[in-house]
Amino acid sequence: MTGGRNSTTIVKFILLGFSEFPKFTIALFSVFLGIYLVTVSWNVSLIALIRMDSHLHTPMYFFLSSLSFLDICYVTTIAPKMLSDFFKKHKFISVMGCTMQYFFFSSLGLTECCLLAAMAYDRYAAICNPLLYTAIMSPNLCVQMVVGSYTTGFLGSLIQLCALLQLHFCGPNVINHFFCDLPQLLILSCSDIFFFQVLISVLTVIFGFMSALVITISYGYIVGTILKITSAEGRFKAFNTCASHLTAVTLFFGSGISVYMYPNSGDSLSQNKLASVLYTTIIPMLNPLIYSLRNKEIKDALNKCKTRIFSWNY
Repeated sequence: MTGGRNSTTIVKFILLGFSEFPKFTIALFSVFLGIYLVTVSWNVSLIALIRMDSHLHTPMYFFLSSLSFLDICYVTTIAPKMLSDFFKKHKFISVMGCTMQYFFFSSLGLTECCLLAAMAYDRYAAICNPLLYTAIMSPNLCVQMVVGSYTTGFLGSLIQLCALLQLHFCGPNVINHFFCDLPQLLILSCSDIFFFQVLISVLTVIFGFMSALVITISYGYIVGTILKITSAEGRFKAFNTCASHLTAVTLFFGSGISVYMYPNSGDSLSQNKLASVLYTTIIPMLNPLIYSLRNKEIKDALNKCKTRIFSWNY
C-alpha cells in the first residue's frame, strides 16, 4: 500500500482477537474450543431428543429445536475462525471474507430476534388461549413462522450487505475484535457512512424494536392471565413455562444492546469485546441448558432415553 489515506485500497484486515493476553493464549483457546464443542453437542442432543420423543412434538419444542439449530449455525460463523487465529502470527482476513462473515452473523442474529418473538407468541397462545392452542398454533403456521424468521433475517442482512459493499477501506486495517462486526467496519471506512447509519437505525427499529414490542405485548397478556389464576400451583406452572424464554430473551437482547447502543471508543472496546463473547459464544451454549433445566417434559424424555439405552446394553 502506498500513498495517503484516501489513495490506498485495503484488501485485508488484521483481526487482533485476544492478542492483548499473550500469556493466556493456550488457556483461552482451550476455553473457547470447549465452549464451542459443548454448544454444538448440547444443541444437537436437544434437537435429537425432541425428534425422538413423540411427546415433544408440539409447537413449543418445534420452535426450541429451531432455536438450537440456529444457535449451532450462529456460533459456527464466529468460532472456527476465532479458534484458528489463536496460534497465527498474522491474523489476516480478506475484506470480502470479513464482509461475508458479518453477513451470515447478522442474518442469523436478526433471525434469532424474529424467532424469539415467534416463541413469545407461542407462549401467549398456550397460556391465554389454552383451549384453542392447537388450532391457533397449527403445524403449518409454526413452519411459516420459522421460515418467515429466516427469510426476514436474511433479507435484512442482505440490505446491509449491499450497502456494506459500497464502502471503501483505505487504512488503517486493524480490527480490535475477534470477528468482523459492523461498528468496527464503520470506524475503518473512508466512505461517508451517514446513509449506512440511517439504514442501520431503520433496521434496528424494524427488528429490535418490533421484536421487543411483540415479546412485551405477549408477556403483558400472559402476566394478566397468570394473575387471574386462583391456585398458586397453577400460577407457578404457567410462569414456569415462560421463565426459560424470558431468561433467553433478556440475555440475548441485553448483551446486544450493551454492544450496539454505546460508542466503540476508549475503555468501551474491551467491554464490548467481553459482551460480544457473551452473545456470540456463551448464550448459544446456555440456551439448551436454560430451556432444559426447569423443564419436566424434557427431563422425562431424557430419562426415557437413558432407560432405553440401558435396556439395549443389557
